[in-house]
Amino acid sequence: MVVSGDELKLLVLDCDGTFVDSQTGIIEAMQSAFAENGVARPAPEKILHVVGLELLQSIGILAPTLGPAIHEKILTAYRQFATKRPNDGIWRDPLYPGAVEVMNGLSEAGWLMGVATGKSRAGLDRVLADYEISHHFCTLQTSDVAAGKPSPDMLERALAESGADASRAVMVGDTTYDMEMAVNANISAIGVAWGYHEVDALTSAGAKLVIERFDQLPAAAARLIGAAP
Repeated sequence: MVVSGDELKLLVLDCDGTFVDSQTGIIEAMQSAFAENGVARPAPEKILHVVGLELLQSIGILAPTLGPAIHEKILTAYRQFATKRPNDGIWRDPLYPGAVEVMNGLSEAGWLMGVATGKSRAGLDRVLADYEISHHFCTLQTSDVAAGKPSPDMLERALAESGADASRAVMVGDTTYDMEMAVNANISAIGVAWGYHEVDALTSAGAKLVIERFDQLPAAAARLIGAAP
């Protein structure tokens, strides 16, 4: 049986702060990259606020008085650090409680799933491989193949690759950048309360719903597109 785009259900998840708690590794990598280049380490809360944006953009926000050349050097140092740590067997970002169980349930219920993240494809692939969850996702959108958030590009590409219609798609994320991206793509958005931005900010940025536990996601997503969970 051929399923048309207006029957498909697509759920797109952000990665960092949404299904993976990557704050420890991100903070350490960013602070190390700044220090290696002789720049004062940014505060953890400032680093977490820019998680989700394309990496070079994040660095520019954290160091607005520095020029493009030093931004590029910090970017290179960050990527070198982020690549080295997993290979040392030290850095394995934990999944949030209930993430795997909910992904299993969504797949069984006929949802297509994707990821839209500010991570590189290599970084995302590493996370998905670590937890053996790659098979759940039919579309993977990363900062090295698409325009960064809050551009709608990642979600538009996800719709094209999955064949789903925007009216039957939901974006799930922990930052205002995720919510703004969804609004720009005319897709409903769900915010998660356990991530890196405040709940009020998520709502103001366009979240239709904000959930407090992963197991609330299937019913919330179904509600937004008028489908059975």
